[in-house]
Amino acid sequence: MNTCVLTFDQTGNGSCFYNELIDLGSIGSLEIARATTIEFSNTSQFWEVRNSLGTVLFFSRSREECLAWEQQQFNR
Repeated sequence: MNTCVLTFDQTGNGSCFYNELIDLGSIGSLEIARATTIEFSNTSQFWEVRNSLGTVLFFSRSREECLAWEQQQFNR
């Protein structure tokens, strides 16, 4: 089951792990920024989830497992 957790700060700005379960464009203009990247490391032979600073947050031999981890982390 897919879920989307949409949170708002005190100024009314919302944030979430983007998916298409909610048409976010219908409630206002969007500003989208990647929280992580998921790329294969030829050196380690693992898929790696990295934050914007390049720090490895999670890794797995399975890209799908990295995607699931990312969604779980950002849908808290």
